[in-house]
Amino acid sequence: MFLRLAQQHQQVVQDLVISLQALSIALEQSGYATSCYTCGDQIKSASFMVNLGEKHMIRFLVSDYGITWMEIWDDRELMKLEGAEAINQLEELANIVKYPQPEMNIFNHPQQKIHFLK
Repeated sequence: MFLRLAQQHQQVVQDLVISLQALSIALEQSGYATSCYTCGDQIKSASFMVNLGEKHMIRFLVSDYGITWMEIWDDRELMKLEGAEAINQLEELANIVKYPQPEMNIFNHPQQKIHFLK
């Protein structure tokens, strides 16, 4: 039984690493600065970071030893989650790519200001 559980955990880690690599690419294409590093040829761990804006960063670590989500603001740790809670936060991060927030632009019209969603 324990060998089966260990294999399942290793598969979850591999799936997370592959998902983090894809999320990193998608966020970069959306204009965010990201990095995703893996160790060695085998997909057993990863360090993922994304800069969400001025002084706001997310760091996600995954390995056989654990899974950690850290939200950092101005070089201070705001929130640290582990395990399933950390994985759940990835969905919120993925929503940035899935559902981008429109920017508000204001154009001066000769008669009035018109707001357009970009």
